Amino acid sequence: MRLATVSTENGPVAAAVVGDQIVDLTRAAPALPRTLAGILALGDVGLSAVKAAIESGAGRGPLLRESLLSPIPAPPKIWAIGLNYAEHVRETGKQFPEFPTVFAKMPTTIAGPYADVQRPAVSEQLDYECELGIVIGKRCRHVSPENAHKVIAGFTVVNDFSVRDYQMRGGQWVLGKSFDGHGVAGPWIVTPDEVDPHALAIRTIVNGETRQESNTANLIFDCYRLIAWLSSAATLEVGDIIATGTPGGVGVMENRFLVPGDVVRVEIDGIGHVENRIVQEPDAVEWIDEPTAAVAF
Repeated sequence: MRLATVSTENGPVAAAVVGDQIVDLTRAAPALPRTLAGILALGDVGLSAVKAAIESGAGRGPLLRESLLSPIPAPPKIWAIGLNYAEHVRETGKQFPEFPTVFAKMPTTIAGPYADVQRPAVSEQLDYECELGIVIGKRCRHVSPENAHKVIAGFTVVNDFSVRDYQMRGGQWVLGKSFDGHGVAGPWIVTPDEVDPHALAIRTIVNGETRQESNTANLIFDCYRLIAWLSSAATLEVGDIIATGTPGGVGVMENRFLVPGDVVRVEIDGIGHVENRIVQEPDAVEWIDEPTAAVAF
């Protein structure tokens, strides 16, 4: 199945994608939670209800690209892995890792599959990274590699946009990876029964030029080993996203950074693609939010 979150006049809702149609699950299966994370938390019961909703033919409408949001708009955690393809390790000149290199992206980085992405007002070193994303479907801890497949809800496409000068300042990986809107994910989640996560062609195309191209067979640490490693330290929760690393060809290696007007497309065969236009963030302006609710105490 392909599971998505779409924007409607009633707000974001969980949906299934069938060919060129969407199945609005709030209409086809109103007893289900409105969010995809809520449905995934129900496990097999939730997925069976989605299958029944698809087969009923109810709640169908045309699939509109502009309606697709990130499938998990508010992930509890976004885990990311560095240096996980041999060609990327070689191009950086670093040593091959003995253990996975882990950092985090903040939830405010999440952006939809076709949203505009801002080049920051404070940097001109915006870069792309095509990555396979794992979506966690069961709360878990200390999961063995042999059982890791049991906790995966599905797979998605990720572009781990990176602000390289911030990343390199004192090794600030988290900050350089956590600019607002720099964690594109989508266009949907493909369930594990439909793809082999370790045999997927992956590429980045900028303005029609292929900049990155590899296969997830080349991951140094595969999806199951990553889940085992991460869950040895922290509880994985439903809706967590693991971005599994990028192959060689990132822009920083040739000083080719993204500029406004560029269109960046990341494709993973068997899953789909995301495509984002780069726009310039307006000049930095300080602002501090203040409470607006009128409450009498």
